[in-house]
Amino acid sequence: MYPSGDLFSFFKDKTVDLLGLGVSHGELALKLADRCARLTVRDRRSYDQLPGKICEMLSRSGVVFRLGEGYLEDMDAQVIFRSPGISYLTPQLAEARARGSAVVSESELFVAHCPCPVVGVTGSDGKTTTTTLIAELLGAAGKTVHLGGNIGRPLLPILDKIKSQDMAVVELSSFQLLSFGCSPDIAVVTNLSPNHLDIHRDMDEYIGAKENILLHQGGFSRTVLSLDNAITRDMAQKTRGSCLFFSRQQPVSRGAYMDEAGDIWYTDGGSPTFVMNKSLIRIPGLHNVENYLAAITAVWDFVDIEAIRQVAKNFGGVEHRIEFVRELDGVKYYNDSIATSPSRVMAGLRAFDTRLIVIAGGYDKKIPFEPLAPLLCERARMLILTGPTADKIEAAVRAYPGFDRSGLEILHADHLEAATHLARKMARPGDIVTLSPACASFDAYPNFEARGRHFKEIVKAFT
Repeated sequence: MYPSGDLFSFFKDKTVDLLGLGVSHGELALKLADRCARLTVRDRRSYDQLPGKICEMLSRSGVVFRLGEGYLEDMDAQVIFRSPGISYLTPQLAEARARGSAVVSESELFVAHCPCPVVGVTGSDGKTTTTTLIAELLGAAGKTVHLGGNIGRPLLPILDKIKSQDMAVVELSSFQLLSFGCSPDIAVVTNLSPNHLDIHRDMDEYIGAKENILLHQGGFSRTVLSLDNAITRDMAQKTRGSCLFFSRQQPVSRGAYMDEAGDIWYTDGGSPTFVMNKSLIRIPGLHNVENYLAAITAVWDFVDIEAIRQVAKNFGGVEHRIEFVRELDGVKYYNDSIATSPSRVMAGLRAFDTRLIVIAGGYDKKIPFEPLAPLLCERARMLILTGPTADKIEAAVRAYPGFDRSGLEILHADHLEAATHLARKMARPGDIVTLSPACASFDAYPNFEARGRHFKEIVKAFT
């Protein structure tokens, strides 16, 4: 059972371990420091590598620091907050649970205790854009919106400032959802495909983690699923409340869909209501049409059609997601650093009508690259590979039966900067160069944002 009553009063006489002093735990640590019997911050990094101002404030409050390689050893606190980067299945956490510790997360406790309706979004691809779109739509309708989870700010520390008439929108990853024992009021699953198999034991565990976003809902909840994705379509049988679908390929009985003319409709079981044509959507790509369909289905009861159209016309997209960087010498450069899986790259490739120069490669998440090969051969004229997965991607592409007649040229570079300069050298006027890695960034960067920013710096420095 989750704590009842005022959440932070619950911690008054408790010992608490906070694992990782990253984005999600900085504000929370300051909030807990004055409220629990003993707070211990545990982090693999050294004191000098942690955020200095927060550490100074925590030290003055008597917070204990357990740092370095052994930071997870001897955990005996009554409550342990884990960060999304630390697996719920970590042996030390399993041992702590066996000793009676409660292992929770910031996002889980927020969803369980939030006083206003919560919209939760997960999926393999499109969840950040869909989450942002939902927040934009609700904001355009006049709602006070609290955006958090994987994007925005941590929301648990501001729990006491949220009013019942507000709306909260949270993006939730499989790492967060794996330990969830609660679900949001409105749950959205954009799609599911193999991802993060370097962390999850297998695809079944990955899907099971994602399903937690809907498994704990009640009869008055709403679940929004993609009808075009076999895995999410099958989740419908596990829903407990109202189940709605969205589709880019066919009409749905309840939810939003697009017809052959590109018109977007919403139906609640009766005659469909025209919303807009896809041409009104500013951000490129059919995958972004799907993101709009999911968002519209999630917020239909809260947002009018005019607000939806205004957001479609004005919303320019989220950084690192097919983000236009610049045009130089007739060549356009795009940053799609978020494309850390083959399915994400495939969606990005379909957003353009010309053959591309694609920069790919990076950290190996142990997912197959074979599904990417046909579309690369069809839509790319040049593939520039870098990082530990370069040879693996090349082997998958060359093994595709249509490779020899595709004309696709494959080149290699030592790192992203060299790959970007090589792309400029090989590009012709009218070409599009896109950073679409199909891999995580951890071989060379702390996250995909840092990789995307570096790519933009390199491109903007071209003269």
